[in-house]
Amino acid sequence: MKFSVIFEAQLADPTVEREHQVIHDCVEQAVLAERMGFDRIWAVEHHSLKWYAHMSAPEVFLSFVAARTHTIRIGHGVVCMPFNFNHPVRVAERAAMLDLLSGGRLDLGAGRGGTVQETSLCGVDRERTAQEVEEALRIIGKAWQEEELEYHGELIDIGPHPILPRPRQTPHPPLFLACSRAETLVQAAELGVGALVMGFAGPESIAAMRAVYDGAVAGRDGARLVSTAVNDHFSVLCPTIVLDDPDRARRIGIRGQRFFAQSIGHWYGGAGIPDEAVVAGADEEAEMRRAAEQVVARLHEQAIPVRPTSTATFHADHAYGSAEDAIAYVRRLKEAGADEIMCLIQMGMVPQEACLETLRQWGEKVIPHFRTA
Repeated sequence: MKFSVIFEAQLADPTVEREHQVIHDCVEQAVLAERMGFDRIWAVEHHSLKWYAHMSAPEVFLSFVAARTHTIRIGHGVVCMPFNFNHPVRVAERAAMLDLLSGGRLDLGAGRGGTVQETSLCGVDRERTAQEVEEALRIIGKAWQEEELEYHGELIDIGPHPILPRPRQTPHPPLFLACSRAETLVQAAELGVGALVMGFAGPESIAAMRAVYDGAVAGRDGARLVSTAVNDHFSVLCPTIVLDDPDRARRIGIRGQRFFAQSIGHWYGGAGIPDEAVVAGADEEAEMRRAAEQVVARLHEQAIPVRPTSTATFHADHAYGSAEDAIAYVRRLKEAGADEIMCLIQMGMVPQEACLETLRQWGEKVIPHFRTA
């Protein structure tokens, strides 16, 4: 079992000063994560998604963290791979340089960045994003294993060129794909890359997703593999706040997750601007249910089908509370098939002191429980 921390750089009340502070806070958390025994950090890539993710240049953030750490792995979770976001050769070059300078600590995930807000900013063809992501992974895997890259695909042609530098890891850093649906889980398995899975719906949903992934791994014939290096690793998101006061941890965690859910809903589902107000003593679980009901009502108003995934981010049963509560929840995720627990701590309404204390609690109490189990 591996343990990691994922960073979105989420931000309520996004003034310039607060934005700068949040990004420095993320660096502080990442450095502490190494001291606390975490195996990896992940940084997302999103563009122009105010509130939800101010992490627009993860390659710079990860390089900054790598220079301040020694052992923790450094993960792109993920790079937006459509070509107008990032040309695949440039991804290969930048990632190899970071892998080299970090001493072989890099992991590289791929994703679509498929919101209207992001694709319109960079002129990305939304109809081609899934196809471009797969082709980019194929180009990167090829670039890192051959003396010269030559690629002639359906979407892009690259004549013979050496791609420099070569990564430190042999044959290359492990590859991953962001997965939120059965189709992307099957795609990841058939491509031979790890799955980075949103885990908001809970362990039962994770178990079902793991079954889809394993079934596709068992049934693949190798025709779609993007590299000779196959990575069948299943990483699962775990929202968490752990404090000495478990009731306070649960209130802070659910409030942070509500901001996360509202901000992602704003950009992905046309919901309103996230509620930044904090009401002392509020019943956060009731507020979370109310927010979910508002999303369902808006979907009905817009004649959009309501699916289980529509309100998954509002599901509040996660690793909030005491270290013992977190251990019990991680045990459920492990039984569901998680190879890695990706802790989501830095959510828009969570104060820095609660983020740091959560990392300490995990490092001192939660992770050691599974290292010795």
